[in-house]
Amino acid sequence: MVQSSEELLARIQSNFEPQPLPAGDPLYVDCTEVRGDVDICLEFRRSITRATKTQCRLYTGHRGAGKSTELLRLCKKFEDEEFFVVYFNADDADLNTEDTEYSDILLACTRHLLEELEDYANPNPVIDWLKSRWTALQDLGLSEVELDKMGAEVSISTFAKLTASVRQVPNVRQKIRQEVDNHTPTLIQVLNEYVGEAREKLSNKFKGIVMVVDSLDRIVPIFDVETSRSNHDRIFLDRHEQLKALACHVVYTIPISMVQSDRATSLFNCYSFPNILPMVMVKTRDGKPYPSGIAKMKEVIEKRVQKADRALSLDKLFEESEDLERLCSISGGHVRDLIFMMQEVINGTENLPIGSKAVNRAIAKLRDLYRLNVNDGEWIFLAKVHLCKMMPNTNEHRKLLLSRCILEYKPGENDPVWYDVHPTILSLPEFEEALTRAKPKEL
Repeated sequence: MVQSSEELLARIQSNFEPQPLPAGDPLYVDCTEVRGDVDICLEFRRSITRATKTQCRLYTGHRGAGKSTELLRLCKKFEDEEFFVVYFNADDADLNTEDTEYSDILLACTRHLLEELEDYANPNPVIDWLKSRWTALQDLGLSEVELDKMGAEVSISTFAKLTASVRQVPNVRQKIRQEVDNHTPTLIQVLNEYVGEAREKLSNKFKGIVMVVDSLDRIVPIFDVETSRSNHDRIFLDRHEQLKALACHVVYTIPISMVQSDRATSLFNCYSFPNILPMVMVKTRDGKPYPSGIAKMKEVIEKRVQKADRALSLDKLFEESEDLERLCSISGGHVRDLIFMMQEVINGTENLPIGSKAVNRAIAKLRDLYRLNVNDGEWIFLAKVHLCKMMPNTNEHRKLLLSRCILEYKPGENDPVWYDVHPTILSLPEFEEALTRAKPKEL
C-alpha cells in the first residue's frame, strides 16, 4: 500500500519527539568523538565497579544535550555488570525545580528506594521514623492515613504524598522541609538500614546498588541577596555529606552553571571531578565548520527519518543540501535544538522535499526563543565571549550558560574547553550592535 505524503510526514515527525532514548534504541548516535572523546559511561562504570566503598559522582551538561539518554545507557551498562539499578527523573513527579532544597531530594530518594527495594527489605525502620514524626505530618495534611495500618505499601504512598506536597503545595512546602531538616540524620540512618538489608539479600545476585538521580541540573538557582549564595550551594556543598551518606552508589546530576564557577574546587574536594557532557562540536574555535560534528548531527536526522521510511535518504529529504547543513550548524551542536527545528520544519512542509521556506521559518523561531533569553544589559557579555572564546567567572555569565545562550565545547580529551554564543544569536541586531562596541578600536 502506497503511503501519502501526509502519512509519511506524520511518521517522520513522530520520530522527532524531544525525549531521552532508552538504552539500545536504534535512534541513538554515539557522539563521543566529537564531544571531547570522553566516554561518560565508561568513566562512571570504572569508578564504581572498581570501588571498595560506595561512590557518589556528579554529572552535568547543557539541558537537552543528551544527558538523560547517556544516563539510561549507563544504567543498562550497570545492569549488565550485575548491579541493581534505581533510576528516577526527579523532574517528573518529585521536585518543583523552580524551588528546590536538599530535603526535597532526600524525600525523593527515600520514596524511590522504598519502591524499588520493597521486595528485598523490611521497611519497619522507615515506618518507625514516620511514626515518630506523625504528629507533625498529620498537621501537614496526611491525617487520612491510619497509623496502626501503616505497612510497607502505606509508607511508600506516604512518601509519595510528601514529595507531591513539596512539589505542588507551596504553603506546606517549608513546613515539610523544616520537619525533615530537623530529623535528617535519623531518616538517613533508618533508610540506610533498609538499603543495607536489601543489599545483603541481593548480594548473591548483584554486586551492589546504584541509584541514578536525573534532572537535578534543572534546579533553578535562587540567590540569597545578602550572601550571594544560592540553593545550589546549599544543596550540593552545604549538604554534600548527606548526599554522600546513602548506603549505595549514587550518581547525581548537577547544574552546569555551578560546575563552571568558583565553586568548582569545592565540588572537587567534596566529590572528586564532576563529569561533563559538552556540546557536539559543529565548528572549530575559529568559526570554521567541523565536518565530523556536522556529520553526527546529520546522522541524528537520518536515523529518525529512515525509521519512518528506509528508502528516504537525506539528499531526497531537502530540496537544497545547504539547508541541511544550515540546520546542523545553527543548532550549535545541541541535539534538542536540532530536533526542535526539525519538528518545525516538518510542520511547515506539505510535500517532500523540504523547502528553504520551512527551514528559514524554523530557524527564525529558534532565534526568537534565544532573543527572549537575553536581557538588555547582557548582549555585551555575549559579544565579549564570542570574541575571546572564554567565559568570565560571574553569575551573569553562568546564567547565560544555564540558558544555553553560551555553549561549551571540548575538542579532545586533553584539550582545553572553549565557549561561544549560540549560533542563532549571531545574526540578531542587538548582538551585532554589542559586537561592534566590544571589538578593540583600531589604532
